[in-house]
Parts: sequence; C-alpha cells; structure tokens
Amino acid sequence: MNYLDRIADEMVERKLRSSAAVLIEGPKWCGKTSTGAKSAKSALYLQDPDRRAIYRQMADSQPSLLLQGETPRLLDEWQTIPVLWDAVRFAADQRQEMGQFILTGSATPLDDSAEIEHTGLGRIARLRMRPMSLWESKDSTGQVSLRELFEGDAEIGMCENPLTIERLAYVMCRGGWPGSLRLRHKEALDVAYNYVDELINVDVNRVDDSEKNPDRVRSVLRSYARNISTMTSASTIMNDVKANDITITDKTLANYLTALRRLFVVEDVKAWQPSLRSKTAIRTSDKRHLTDPSIAIAVLELTPKSLLEDFNLFGFLFEDLCVRDMRAYLEPLRGSVFHYHDTSDLEADMILRLNDGRWAAVEVKTGSKETELAAANLLKLKERIDTSKVGEPSFLMVITGSQFAYRRSDGVYVVPLGCLRP
Repeated sequence: MNYLDRIADEMVERKLRSSAAVLIEGPKWCGKTSTGAKSAKSALYLQDPDRRAIYRQMADSQPSLLLQGETPRLLDEWQTIPVLWDAVRFAADQRQEMGQFILTGSATPLDDSAEIEHTGLGRIARLRMRPMSLWESKDSTGQVSLRELFEGDAEIGMCENPLTIERLAYVMCRGGWPGSLRLRHKEALDVAYNYVDELINVDVNRVDDSEKNPDRVRSVLRSYARNISTMTSASTIMNDVKANDITITDKTLANYLTALRRLFVVEDVKAWQPSLRSKTAIRTSDKRHLTDPSIAIAVLELTPKSLLEDFNLFGFLFEDLCVRDMRAYLEPLRGSVFHYHDTSDLEADMILRLNDGRWAAVEVKTGSKETELAAANLLKLKERIDTSKVGEPSFLMVITGSQFAYRRSDGVYVVPLGCLRP
C-alpha cells in the first residue's frame, strides 16, 4: 500500500531540526515505523527475528555499535533493548548535532528499569502517534481547519459531510489502523479484532514482569468499553469485572490498567479546571477513553449493523472517535483535550486547550436534532467561565455526524467530523 501522509510527518521533521533524537510513541499497528522510516536514512529493526539475538549480544557488549549508520537512524521498538536509551543520550552528547536518531516504541519502559539511568531531557523530543484520524485515512474532506478556527480565519462555506451514518458506523468499527485500509470491507473489520486478541494474549504480558490472565484482561477492557466516554469510577469498573471474577483485587485492577496505559491503549481525558464566575464546584474525575473506538467495538464483539441498533452506545463511541481525532489534530498546534463537568451538570464533552492559553469548547452530537441544546450549553458555559483569567474562547463548536457544516447566528459552529482537519 502506498504511504498515506500522516500528521506526524511534518512534526518529526520539525523535532529533528531542534533535537538530537525524536521518540515516536503510540500503540502497536498505528504506523510509527512507517512514519519514522520516511524521515530516516538508515534503520535498525530490533524485532527482526533473524537478527534479534545478535542485536542483544551487541547491546550487552557495546551498544554504541547499534547506533552506527547514516543519520537520522531509526531504532524501531527500542524498548526491547532498554540500554539503547542511554546509548542514544550519550551519543547525542558526544556528537553535538541535531537530527541523529528516530526511536519508535509501542510500550513505555518501567520507571525503575535498571537499564535506563538517565532521562532524555534536552536530547530526546517526544511525539505521540495514534491510529489514523479520518482526515489521514481520507474519510474526511478536511474543509474545516482546526488551526484556522483557533486563528479566527476559518470560512465555513458549503462543507458537506461525506460520511453517511452507515459509513460512520463502519469507520468506527474499522478503526484508524493503517493496515486495514488496503483490505476489503469484511477483512478490514477483522484488523481491530486481531489487534485486541494480540493485545490480550501477548502484548499485555510483555509490558512488565507480572503474569496477566487473558480472561481478566478481556473483562477489564469490556468494562472500559461499556463505560466509554463517561466519568465512571475505578470502583464501578471493579464491580463490573467482579461480576465474573470475584477474586480480583483493587491492586490487581490497578496493575492491569497501568499495563494498558503503558501500551497506549487506555487514554483517559482529564478534567479542565478553569476559574469560574460563580462558586460552582468542578468535577475532577477523568473521562474513560481508549486510543481508538474500534478497540471497544471489537472487545464488545459488535459490527456496524449491531452498532446502529444501539444508538445510545453509538453516541458514546462516536465521542471516543471525536476525541481520537481531536487529539491528533491538536498535536501540531501543541494542544491537549480536556473535558468540563460541574456540579450543576453543565458540561462540555471536550475543551481544546493550546499551550499558549487559547481554548475552545466542543460538544459532540450524532444528529442535527440535538444541536440546539448543545449550542445553548456551550453559550452557558462561556458565561460561567471567568474569561478575565482564562480569556475568551477562540470558538464554540458542536461536532456532529449530520450533513452540513455552518456557523449559527449565535456564533456557534456546527461541523461534521467528516469535514475536519488539523
């Protein structure tokens, strides 16, 4: 399959100009290796079964040998030989040149790993990759730019959503896995199922030294999937898992969730806590999210057809899809996704915040009928925020699965997810 341009491409090049090395992190199968290889001039594939043993022997005796090659040099799945981290850091100090190495990793090493003695501060820049957004997979027209919305230059003309509700259900089930795009319909849907099986039966046991029961991992993921896009507590997830596994403990659940986070599978959304004009308290619980909605769909054993038969669950998974894409679109803008929910039950599904302080509030609604209430909530939130301290919002937006993008008379943008780009 021809390489499809990724949002990360330009960011890798930019970081190579300002740092000795770039670390591309993210879940397996999301395209890190292909993106790293695009910018690299030589490569070391540490999971090559024909050479893996030799690479380990070299790392044990003289790890710097593995760094030899034309630069930038790609070190794929570097965490399988953790000593390479210190080798890269030392080489960066010795060479005193930018753009020397590209590291990719689908799991973060343990904080107390004996093979890593130093941080990469000042030498190794980090870049987070996720499964492909709809714009990257060519499922979004990209007529509405998030960057232009923040800069106040966006023009919303006749932007029509290319995604019917049936197509939207399909791309949610397929997920953003690059390998699925070259496959036919049914085979493409199998990719997420294969990913979940590999995750549960293999990867989760490679991430640390503790043995994990595959059935228990599946139960934890299923509970997460059932509670996607909600502020469900850990105790609720525990009770959910205990329905079929009475022996699980709080410590065990925490261990399993930590493993899933280190594999970049679980990626909760933190609460935004701005200054308010009133004394209303803000809820601080995280919202439960996975790195791609197809993981939840696969672990719940759903199909596009069954998903359309449960429109309540469809809405929660659609929000997860929107969060995935917004996180990808915000990376080049140096932004992050939060959520807002206060004790009066006023909420915003997403708060998009840039590192320079600019922010925007977003509600997610699958259909046009809910747009009116969503816009009213956003305007009410704007009035509640103390803008003298956090500034006026750059924009308010309702992301939908409906047909057209437009700007309402009250200033709120209504934009289908299938029309957005960075």
